[in-house]
Amino acid sequence: MKLKKTLLACTLALAALNPAFAQSAEGLPDWPGAGQLFAGVNYQPVDRTLEQVKRDVALMKQSAFKVVRMGDLAWDYFEPEEGKFDFKHFDAVMAEVHAAGIKVILDIPGQPAPMWLHHKYPGVDIVNQAGTRLAPAERYMDNTADPDYRRLATRMADTLVKRYAKHPAVLAVGYDNEVGNGFMSYSEADRKRFVEWLKKRYGSIETLNKAWATQRWSRRIGKWDEVRLPLADGPGPAERYLDLRRFWSDMTLATLADREAVRRRHTPDKPVLSNYWDWSGRKGFDYLGSYRDHTTFGAMGFYAGDAINGGWKAALIKGGMTVPTWFNEFTAGGGGSYGSKGWSRMWAHFVLLMGGQAALAWTFNSHLGGEEQALWGLIDHDDRPSWRLAEWARIAGDYAKLEKLGFPRKVEPKVAIAYSFDNVHATSPNGPSNTVRQYIKAPYIKQAHGAFEPLLKDNIDVAVIKLTYEDLSRYRLIILPGMYLLDKAATEAVRKFVAEGGTVVMTAQSAKVDDNNQWHATPKPAGLTDVFGLRTNEFYDWVGTVKLGDEEIKGTVNHFEVLEPSTAQVLARFSNFDGQPPAITVNSFGKGRAVYVATTAQAPIMKPLLRQLCTELGIAPGPKTPDGVYARAVDGRVLYVNTNWTPVDVPISGAMQGVLGGQRWDKTLKLEALGVEMLEPRN
Repeated sequence: MKLKKTLLACTLALAALNPAFAQSAEGLPDWPGAGQLFAGVNYQPVDRTLEQVKRDVALMKQSAFKVVRMGDLAWDYFEPEEGKFDFKHFDAVMAEVHAAGIKVILDIPGQPAPMWLHHKYPGVDIVNQAGTRLAPAERYMDNTADPDYRRLATRMADTLVKRYAKHPAVLAVGYDNEVGNGFMSYSEADRKRFVEWLKKRYGSIETLNKAWATQRWSRRIGKWDEVRLPLADGPGPAERYLDLRRFWSDMTLATLADREAVRRRHTPDKPVLSNYWDWSGRKGFDYLGSYRDHTTFGAMGFYAGDAINGGWKAALIKGGMTVPTWFNEFTAGGGGSYGSKGWSRMWAHFVLLMGGQAALAWTFNSHLGGEEQALWGLIDHDDRPSWRLAEWARIAGDYAKLEKLGFPRKVEPKVAIAYSFDNVHATSPNGPSNTVRQYIKAPYIKQAHGAFEPLLKDNIDVAVIKLTYEDLSRYRLIILPGMYLLDKAATEAVRKFVAEGGTVVMTAQSAKVDDNNQWHATPKPAGLTDVFGLRTNEFYDWVGTVKLGDEEIKGTVNHFEVLEPSTAQVLARFSNFDGQPPAITVNSFGKGRAVYVATTAQAPIMKPLLRQLCTELGIAPGPKTPDGVYARAVDGRVLYVNTNWTPVDVPISGAMQGVLGGQRWDKTLKLEALGVEMLEPRN
C-alpha cells in the first residue's frame, strides 16, 4: 500500500510538471481502459424535483446505465446570484446516482453565462459586426474573452470541482458544452485584445502590413490603433479573415487552460471528457493542434446523419490519440423527431468500430421548455418511459457482452489524412468578392470526405491529424486532400516523412498559399516541387476522366490541374483531353514516394489509387462487406454494422455463431435494416 501511494504521488508530481503527461490515460491505469464499455445518458436535474430524480435514477439503474453526464448548461442552477452558491439539490442528485452505482461525468458549466452576469458585467455581451450590443437571446451568446467572464467562470469551476473532487461517484470532468460553438464579438475591448494578439504574432506594423498584403487596394495600416476586427460575414481580404479565426481560437483555448488549471488543482486523478464541437462554423478552435493541453480522451456529440460524416468526425475527435473515444452526447430522439427504432443501437455499435468506449444518450428526460422544448428524450414529457429507453437498455446489455471480447477496440491506423483549422478557414474565406471562393471548387471537408470514404468502405482504420502536431513515423501513408494552406512547418514535415520512407498523396488545390494565406511566389506545390517531381500552375474548370490501368473513372468536380513532370512518373492520364495529359504521378524522393493527383479529392478517383497504394504498403483491408455495411475483426471475431435502412445479406466464411443475437449462420449473415451482429467461429 505504501509503495502504491508513493507511485501515485510521483505520478501526480510528474503530471503537474508535464501537461502532456497529465493528460495521458496510459499514465493512470485505473482510468477507463481495456475491457470497459459505458452506456449511459445525459441528464439535466435542474428542472426535476427530488421525487422525479429518484424515479429517473431508478430507471437508469434498471437500464444498466453505467454513467451519467450532468452539470452542463446550468451555471445559475449552482450560482443563482453572484457569489452565492447553492448545491443542496445537486448534492441530493449525486447521492441518488452514487447509491445506484452509476458514475458521473461532472461537466463544468461555463456557457451560457447567467443573466445576472450579463447585467452586471456588460463586457460579457456579444457585440455584432455593426457595433450593436446583443442581449443573450440564446445559448453561447457570451463573450468568453472578456476578463470578467473568465474570472467568474473560473471561480464557478473552482467551486464546483473542489466540492465534488472526492465524491466517489465522479468518474471524470468536462469543460463547458460545445465550447467551439460560441460567437465572435466586435466590441472595442475585443478589438484591443486582437491588436495585442497581433503584436505578439507579428511584432511590428511593417510585418503586419506584409502579412496582410495591405499594399493592395490602399489598405496600408500606419499604426496599431488603426487596426479593426476583420468581418467574419461580409467582404474583406482572406489574410485578415484567417487571423480573425486564429485569434478567436486562441481565446477559446485560453478558457480551456483556465478549466484545466482547476482540474489539475483539485482532481488531477480524473480524466477530461468534454464535448467540444471544435469544428463548429460559428467559431470553432484548433483542437487537433492543442488537445494534449486540455483533454484526455477524445469526446464529442455524435449526430452522424450518414456513415461517412459520422466516421469522419469520430476520427477527427480522436486525432493521434491511442486511447478510446467517448461519445458523451449521442443521438437518441432528435430535434422535432421522435426517433426511429434501431437507429441509436446501430450507431452505438458503429462507434465501437471506430475505437469508441462510451455512448451517452441525449437526453434522459424530454424537455418541457426552452430552446429545445421539441426534443424527445428517453422518457416522454409525461414521465413515461418510451421505447427509446428500452433500446438504450439493450445497448447497455450489448456493451456488457462486448466489453469482455476485446472492446474498446485498440485503433492503430497506418493511414492518416491531414487536417488543419487554418486550412478549413483559408479555403472558405469571407466574401463575396474574394476570388478564393470561386477557385475552391470543392469545400475542404468535401475533399477530406472524398479521401476518407474509400478507406472507410474498405474497413481500414484512418487517423485525422494535424501534420505538425504528431509523430508522422507512425504512419505509412498520409493523404493531403485539398491542403490549400500548407504552412512552412507542415511543408517540412511532409518532406521529412517522404525522405524517411513514407508515402504521401497530395491532390489538386494543395500547397498554394503560405502561413499568411497569400499565394506563394514560387512554383507549386510550393516548397515540394522536388519531392513530387513536378510543378503545376495551369488549371481548368473541366471534369476529367482518369484512365488508371484498364479502368476509366469520370470525375465529379469541374477542376483539374496541368501537371508538368520532371522526375515524376505518370501513373494515370486523362482520356478525355487532347494529348492525354497526366492525371496521377508518382515520384521517388529519399526512401519514400510522393503521389500527386491532378483532380480534387473525390471518392471515385481516390478509391482505386488508395487500394493500390495500401496493397503495396502492406495495409490490409478489413472484412469485405456490401455497401453501407461496416465491420472490424476483433480478437478472432467480427462485428458487423448495417447502416442501411434495408436488410442486407453479408457473405461470410463458413459456419459462424452470433454473439449478440445467438443465431447460427452459414455462408451468409442476414442483417436486418440498421442491424448489428458480432460473429465468432461456431464450436
